[in-house]
Amino acid sequence: MSGRSRLALCGFAATMMAAGSLVPLVDTSKWVLHAAFLLALQAGAGALARRMRLGRVLTVSLQVLVTLLTLTVAFAREHALFGVLPGPQAVQRLADLLTAGADDVGKYAIPAPATDGIRLMLIGGVLLVGLAVDVLAVTLRAAAPAGLPLLALYSVAAGLSDGGAGWLWFLLAACGYLLLLLAEGRDRLSRWGRVFGGVSRSSGGLASGLDGSGPVAPVRTGRRIGVVALGIALAVPAVLPALDGGLLSGTGGSGRGSGGGGTISAVNPLVSLQNNLNQPENREVMSYRTNSTDPQDLYLRIQALDQFNGGEWRPSTRRLSDVPDRLPQPAGLAGDVAVTEIRTNISASRSYQQTYLPLPYPASEVDVQGRWRYEPEGRTLVGDDGQTTGGARYEVSSLVVQPTAAQLAGSMAPRSDVRREYTRVPGSLPGVVGKTAEKVTEGASNDYERAVKLQDWFAAEGGFRYDTTVTSGTGTAAIERFLKDKEGFCVHFSFAMAAMARTLGIPARVAVGFTPGTVQADGSVSVGLRDAHAWPELYFEGVGWTRFEPTPSRGSPPAYTRPDVPSQNPSDPALPTDGASAAPTAVPSTMESCPAQMRRQGECGAAAAPGSADPTDPGTPAGTVALWVVGGLLVLSLPLVPMIWRARARRRRLGSPGAPPAVDDAVAGGTAANAAAGRAAVTAASARTAAAASARVLAAWREITDTAWDHGIPPDESQTPRKAAARVVRLGGLDGPAVAAVHRVAGAVEQVLYAPEPGAASASAEDVREVRAGLRAVAGRWGRLRATLAPRSAVRVIWTLSERRTELGRRWSERMGRDRWAARLRRPSRQQG
Repeated sequence: MSGRSRLALCGFAATMMAAGSLVPLVDTSKWVLHAAFLLALQAGAGALARRMRLGRVLTVSLQVLVTLLTLTVAFAREHALFGVLPGPQAVQRLADLLTAGADDVGKYAIPAPATDGIRLMLIGGVLLVGLAVDVLAVTLRAAAPAGLPLLALYSVAAGLSDGGAGWLWFLLAACGYLLLLLAEGRDRLSRWGRVFGGVSRSSGGLASGLDGSGPVAPVRTGRRIGVVALGIALAVPAVLPALDGGLLSGTGGSGRGSGGGGTISAVNPLVSLQNNLNQPENREVMSYRTNSTDPQDLYLRIQALDQFNGGEWRPSTRRLSDVPDRLPQPAGLAGDVAVTEIRTNISASRSYQQTYLPLPYPASEVDVQGRWRYEPEGRTLVGDDGQTTGGARYEVSSLVVQPTAAQLAGSMAPRSDVRREYTRVPGSLPGVVGKTAEKVTEGASNDYERAVKLQDWFAAEGGFRYDTTVTSGTGTAAIERFLKDKEGFCVHFSFAMAAMARTLGIPARVAVGFTPGTVQADGSVSVGLRDAHAWPELYFEGVGWTRFEPTPSRGSPPAYTRPDVPSQNPSDPALPTDGASAAPTAVPSTMESCPAQMRRQGECGAAAAPGSADPTDPGTPAGTVALWVVGGLLVLSLPLVPMIWRARARRRRLGSPGAPPAVDDAVAGGTAANAAAGRAAVTAASARTAAAASARVLAAWREITDTAWDHGIPPDESQTPRKAAARVVRLGGLDGPAVAAVHRVAGAVEQVLYAPEPGAASASAEDVREVRAGLRAVAGRWGRLRATLAPRSAVRVIWTLSERRTELGRRWSERMGRDRWAARLRRPSRQQG
């Protein structure tokens, strides 16, 4: 295997090893095989171009063309010309897929589904990185800079997964890069011949040091350096505390526990909540079965955000402990409040990987396998050492707390420590928040009535509109903007109500989790990504932390916040009244998903049937189509540029010599007075004719030289025309008329170049065609095709452009007068006296 082939193979392997870091981003790894196949086609095109000895520009252009064609066939075949060529519709299709892929990246949580847009972004990105690695490492023979695109590929994966691209993927990418460097080092050493590896201490002596067996010293040293560097890169982050949570951290992402107590420092889980709500497909994240007779209040809580610093709501840093057999009594819950214990069996999807275990609140017992830790203040379970909810099955016993309105209204003032911690507001909180809270709760006589007034104002009376497309914000400015614009989603409603409750002296925090979900036909309840939710929890002494629901059209307000509704059968209070229950339904209705403001405007009717509206798209303008067609033709014609230039050069060199000048008439028509002028004209015409003949001879020889070059015989400028002709005959395998023709042209060239008077030196176009026919006859079918479509002599175009650029630079320098000004500056130093 040649050095370039070895480099190309290592570049392919390094790219695919680095692409492994993208595997955790989607829920399937089938795209990797697709990317590997297309990358192999791209690398094969480059290897074929280099074997045909094409120039660097042509090699890269061929690889780009192959990449475009393969992506067109893979993703836009039905829109392509003849199923292969990327026409305007195919290009538009690829652009639409890229746009959709970018939207999907923002909508879906990791691991995302492998939609066509995401697959195009993944595979296209791998192909672009593979092309950059191949160009740098193989075409330009600079393997060291090829690590930059490989690093970029890994960095994209690490960034999208919030740093969750594990150390194994980094190790694979680094090993691929080292493999590429070793291959380049071996290729460089091989150009110097066999390397002496030192005198062996074995019986072989000096001979064993020259036999070339085993790895040479530089290669061994390179391997050792690479292994040591890689080991340091992996070991240092694990040893230094300052780098904890970096490359070797677990995959939990949102929090981390430690054995022996430890603490929890979690990242805000609201980062992806809006994305979950806007997903086009409500993918199931978990399902459960419960013995609760009233599942409307069975919210699955992940964690509580109890710290508001003005920029965001976030969980506090808490101590962790082992999970007890039975969780402690909820804080603040008195014995006179009605409580019912229920059991729920929950099964999490394998694709849903969350560090916090979703639980009904307040949980009393949790039976779950794995490494979990308990945080008492928030009553949450946190995965330890990379433990997540993916595929978890667990059973939870929880309490259904049923306080009455009278109990909440008559609750005592909260404990001082609770009030101090949970009523704290930042100094940057705008004054309008507190003023609005006081205005909304005007007339309320206790904290319970204030809380209910806040909930009702947000949910119905305040004119707010539920909209998940509003820009998400978690700081004080976002709350002020929400109160002004009155549009947002659960994050805005819960954050605003919690902040306003704190200004009123009511302890408050924000809980994050899921609404009850949708009941299935088999009795189980399915919870999807669109059920992600945030709600405020307010503290009442004697009841504890109590849920409120200010978000319109989401979830259900708790029973203790709704006004009492007389039942049709007062003697049977256990039977729910019509419309009073907000239990999950098997099929969501249009009214349930419609915002309150749209319901008031009567815009929540049935959706129109598909296809009932007349199409309004006028289609792509003809000018745009023509522009795309022209652009596509130009792209497709790029590989034909060398052939076109070569044919044009041949025609120019072998063109008609033209008619000789009519000098005889000029002399015959002259008189004695103009005889001298006539003789001068004859001399000038003869000189022009001789110069034209010499130019035709040299052009014919250049054409023979380039034709031989196209057929694999590179020119040798150090030889005379006679020896060069013999070399063409020998290497080209010419015989018969072709041999005589090449020697005739070579003789004419020697006469033009070396004779004092060129005389009647001439070379006919027929001689050149004879030589070309002889070379084509000896070359095989592939050789003829190679000489026609990708002539090697086309490199003269690049040489000519380089010469013209140099000449333009020289002329520009002269025009700017740099030499003239330099001469003026030097002139005084040469003056004497």
